[in-house]
Amino acid sequence: MTDKLRNWAGNLTYGAARVHYPETLEQLQDIVTQSHKLRVVGSRHSFNRIADTSADLVSLEKLDHTGDTVKIDRARNTATFNAGVTYGQLGLALHQEGYAIHNMASLPHISIAGACATATHGSGNGNGNLATTVSALEFIAADGRVVALSREKDGDTFNGAVVNLGGLGVVTKMTLDIVPAFVMQQEVYENLPLAQLEAHFEEISSSAYSVSLFTNWQNERVSQVWLKRHIPDNVALALSPAFFEATLAPIQRHPIVELSAKPTTIQMGVLGPWHERLPHFRIDETPSSGAELQTEYFVPRQHAVAAYQAIASLREQMAPVLMISEVRTIAADALWMSMCYQQDSVAFHFTWQLNWPEVQKVLPLIEAKLAPFKPRPHWGKLFTMPAAQVQSNYTRLPDFRNLLQTYDPTGKFRNEFLDTYIF
Repeated sequence: MTDKLRNWAGNLTYGAARVHYPETLEQLQDIVTQSHKLRVVGSRHSFNRIADTSADLVSLEKLDHTGDTVKIDRARNTATFNAGVTYGQLGLALHQEGYAIHNMASLPHISIAGACATATHGSGNGNGNLATTVSALEFIAADGRVVALSREKDGDTFNGAVVNLGGLGVVTKMTLDIVPAFVMQQEVYENLPLAQLEAHFEEISSSAYSVSLFTNWQNERVSQVWLKRHIPDNVALALSPAFFEATLAPIQRHPIVELSAKPTTIQMGVLGPWHERLPHFRIDETPSSGAELQTEYFVPRQHAVAAYQAIASLREQMAPVLMISEVRTIAADALWMSMCYQQDSVAFHFTWQLNWPEVQKVLPLIEAKLAPFKPRPHWGKLFTMPAAQVQSNYTRLPDFRNLLQTYDPTGKFRNEFLDTYIF
């Protein structure tokens, strides 16, 4: 097919000459074997050209519909499924069987393979990003063969393969670690004084299973604090009227307070299953029009307050184009190309108006302010940092290059993005 695809935000049109929608593994293997250059596209929630190509693009959305079944191994506490499955689909399937995964992203609409390949994350001081639950994967290498790698069998090499940026091959099957299903409640507090955040960041970020701070940077307050609490005994916790001088929201809130809260997951301390509380947005709702741009930078968590203050000094420059920012923490991991590799991290996320010329002027200012903290940009979002600066923050980059070349010696899965930031 030659129809041009656009990403979720609508800020870019993929340049592929052909878009393939294989329905069987054999068809996919033929496409890989016959293609000179190939990239895989998932739920198209990346904001940059990491998935783009001028040659062949392949989508797994039609691949083997029977493969959408989630196969649970109760002895190993794992779930195996087709790589095209989304977090919303997985969450429902796991919960019906009494299981859960430890973390979810804000949007349950995104594909699991794409999220893990870019080290996308949820939040929580003790929670690793989404890719940390991957225990095995299968992919089609450049020569068309199916390769299986696992944490158990392949050790540290597997740590290099999980966050693969689409450069390893076409991931077709994934296995995740699972845990018993659990119950959560979510509450929102408003107008947290910046002085409280600066004095008590660690206490605030560790006060619930997952904590999100929303701010527009325009005053000395954090506009909203979202607390997602793990409730082990299924008895709801009483809601405190205040949280570090922030006050309990009287009604359900959207992160952008002017917008309808209808798409958001249930708040107000109401108990609910993990997959209906960990994301910010409901699977049965469209979170927004998609007409936005996103940026995110990760820095070591010990620099959280200093980095926050550095960004806040740019409030005037950000104001004309910023919709909202979210600040979250993520635990360290061992995945070579993860933004949280060997460092407990804090992520500063920015949702911008769909105005790249103006956003492009602001990003270098933010990156300069964060430079002392060695920021790592999210692989799937927009940034302007020079390639050398990005590469300098990944000590396993030479090993990662070698791993990609092992399975793709001719660079079939490479594109301009990988050539620039990896090779």
